[in-house]
Amino acid sequence: MNTSILKTNITLENERVLLIPFENIRNIELKEIIYNNEIWKYMGMYVKDETDFENYIENTIKQKEAGICYPFLIIDKQTNKIAGSTRYGYLNIASQKCEIGWTWYGTAFQGTGLNKACKHELLNFGFEHIGFRRIQFSADLENLKSQRAIEKLGAKKEGIFRNNYIDADGKSKDDVYYSIISKDWKELKCSNFSEFN
Repeated sequence: MNTSILKTNITLENERVLLIPFENIRNIELKEIIYNNEIWKYMGMYVKDETDFENYIENTIKQKEAGICYPFLIIDKQTNKIAGSTRYGYLNIASQKCEIGWTWYGTAFQGTGLNKACKHELLNFGFEHIGFRRIQFSADLENLKSQRAIEKLGAKKEGIFRNNYIDADGKSKDDVYYSIISKDWKELKCSNFSEFN
């Protein structure tokens, strides 16, 4: 595994999307799309005001510095606008795995194909350059939209983790887990993501 690459500035790109490191001056542009409770409904927190926004930026950068995650800003290349954020999280170097998640998009960018383009770059780089053997995804049991998006990637549904997180209202919530492993990626890359190769 090439773990040293996670300490560099990673930029990923295809014809539809550009992913840049989160600790970029452009993260201030997230303010234009972030204040929407629907985005945060299944995220375990809300970003409702300037203080929440500053905490979100600060906490994300601190988690990267601690080696917990590698976050990105998502740029829609059709508009050159910041569309949201995503990350490699739960980085587990010993087991050569991570989770792609904490992904959110402004409402104008949802359902536009941007998510698939973004996930292609993250999966391809994760398997072929970093060397992960497993990349997992999770979605709240009630979040059927996210589950469908994950299933469209070709990820295999593995099961439900009960009381897996506490939401912003203090309720225990269940998550559905999925995975793609390295031997799956060669086939999925050709079948599900052929337009990005």
